[in-house]
Amino acid sequence: MRLHRRQVLALLACPLVAEVNAAQGDSNAYAFSFDRAEGGRVPLEAYRGKPILIVNTATRCGLAGQFAGLEQLWQRYRTRGLMLIAVPSNDFGGQEPLAGAAIAEAVRQSHGASYLITEKVAVRGETAHPFYRWAASQRPAETPSWNFHKYLIGRDGSLAGSFSSRTDPVSPELVQAIGQALEKRR
Repeated sequence: MRLHRRQVLALLACPLVAEVNAAQGDSNAYAFSFDRAEGGRVPLEAYRGKPILIVNTATRCGLAGQFAGLEQLWQRYRTRGLMLIAVPSNDFGGQEPLAGAAIAEAVRQSHGASYLITEKVAVRGETAHPFYRWAASQRPAETPSWNFHKYLIGRDGSLAGSFSSRTDPVSPELVQAIGQALEKRR
């Protein structure tokens, strides 16, 4: 992929340069990290060997009821090794007006979420978070088209599955994919 001068300059100023480079290459999800909503960094490398479900979310979305389904998944599979990360985004319909810890607090209060919630990021286009650019390079036909798109990362850091916004978190399709990812050994 060829970058324009303006993009190169923006990347040099970005603290995520290594992640951007990984997004251009043939890396895996462990090359990326997110900022926590309450502060601090979340390197996906910290979850090496565990399946990771990454979901772009929005508190004002008509699909926000999926937060509760995500909590059900988290309660059901966390002791077996699943990591669940909610990644707020305002890319679709401006449905995430909150920022930082306010997002995490709203999701916890309204939906009982106890899984990890990151800072708000872009998930599509040139300004997309490097993880989302990498995922788009892996599965170009399966990128987020709305809030609550789900990416399943396998134990080896590869993109094991992509599930549309309309896939309920406790749907047989997603539950089966998570079960298979948990069954696989390193």
